[in-house]
Amino acid sequence: MRIADVRSAAASRWIDVRVRENMAQDVATIECSPQRLRQVCAWLFAGLGCAFGGLVVEDTPAAWVLRYLFYGPTPGQIHVVTECAKPSETVPSISVEVHAADWHEREAEDLFGLVFEGHPRLGDFVLHNDTWPEQVAPMRRAFDPTARPPYPAPDDAWAPLRLVAEPGAFLMPVGPVYSGITESALFLLETVGEDVIRIFPRLFYNYRAIEKSAEGRTVDDALLLAERFSATSAFAHSLAFCRAVETISEVVVPLRAQALRVLLAELERLRHHAAAIEAICDSTALAVATSQAALLEEDLLRLSGALTGHRYLFGLNVPGGLARDVATAACREAAAAAADVLRRLRDLRQMVRFSTSFLDRIEGVGAIPEVAARTHGLVGPVARASGIVRDLRRAQPYAGYERLAFEVPQETAGDGYARLLVLFAEAEQSAALMRQSADQLSDGPVRVPVRTASGAAFGWAEAPRGATFHWVRIGEDGRLERYRAVTPSFINWHGLHLAAENFAFQDFPIILATLGLSAAECDR
Repeated sequence: MRIADVRSAAASRWIDVRVRENMAQDVATIECSPQRLRQVCAWLFAGLGCAFGGLVVEDTPAAWVLRYLFYGPTPGQIHVVTECAKPSETVPSISVEVHAADWHEREAEDLFGLVFEGHPRLGDFVLHNDTWPEQVAPMRRAFDPTARPPYPAPDDAWAPLRLVAEPGAFLMPVGPVYSGITESALFLLETVGEDVIRIFPRLFYNYRAIEKSAEGRTVDDALLLAERFSATSAFAHSLAFCRAVETISEVVVPLRAQALRVLLAELERLRHHAAAIEAICDSTALAVATSQAALLEEDLLRLSGALTGHRYLFGLNVPGGLARDVATAACREAAAAAADVLRRLRDLRQMVRFSTSFLDRIEGVGAIPEVAARTHGLVGPVARASGIVRDLRRAQPYAGYERLAFEVPQETAGDGYARLLVLFAEAEQSAALMRQSADQLSDGPVRVPVRTASGAAFGWAEAPRGATFHWVRIGEDGRLERYRAVTPSFINWHGLHLAAENFAFQDFPIILATLGLSAAECDR
């Protein structure tokens, strides 16, 4: 459904909702009462087939303002906005109608202290009960971030939630401490034999309050936070943040900067996918393939460093374009180097395709059905491996992607092998997009001046792991009043159990590798 049609469709259903259109941003905002919220969200999610993009909570003097983001396969967004007048702190939960909102509501309950009426499970989520007092809500305006909350008294009766009560059932903890560079995460696996019946992930061990830290900062200072909470997707997150600021300030980025942004975003995606393929090979003890993928990742890191001055593309995106230009000849050389990496990736793909020991470990393992992936709102390669062809570069075009030719790879099996094939196929598309961007580079500036304006907007990008949305609200003083980052890993961790349950214990590390999730994207 086109955004222009939302007003009439909503008005024909409900007389007590108000629909406002912002044609410049291609956004329709549906304002409704909390009592109407569930019906409106259910209509968008189930009736129109929109995807749920995220929840933004804003603490204003008079009310809690909740903004629910929906978007479809065609350009345009729908924001559902409801207000909960203070001192009430109870709002309806939409998790039954829109299960993809489950974790978003749990996070808002923990950080803001709101109660989502009807939600089956709240509390002890982002803020672990053994380190944070239950009454603390760090995202509230009244919270003093300089005052350290007291540690709660130890709860000697605490025990992990158990669902499996059969005779002989036991719980196997995995983590939260690992060797190497693995991020902190605890997985509680329940079983009565060799198969995992239930898995409970416990994340947020390194919660860094990035969104709280951004409040009161200048746009430039907040940008440093946006691109650093997840280094492996730094360019995508900084791009989404900058695009929000550019929308607020009504800035049109120069064509050369747009083309360079595409080239660098696809270089980041190609490097990320090489690392993800390396992790999958390593999880199955395929030593030679792991080493070859690691060499490809290192080559792409060196290419990034030589081209831009930073291996992980830090410090490039700024509101209005890029911090510095990159020579056209160097971009074409980088595209040629990426094509060489792609050739070697094809050789690696052929190697693993005919390794029976590898296929035995990954094919048919960790399958996520399309219906479950859609219900949970999964994004990125994980969703596309389950038959959901959704990519913000195509569905919500930005940075000039609408002028480029590319395909959105898709598999339907939904298993670990399907996810691996999507990574290989997306690497092909990234290399082709780099070549197109380099060939289409025009002369001109890479940055226009931005006079920071007050207002609020979403910026978005298709990060290597999937859709990311960044909400930015800027006050009259030019400083951030609210910053919210919805990351693809936060969305996809919610669906971990879909892949890991009903498979053997020894499959778990492989399934985790094929999902390619990041704890850092949650610990923001």
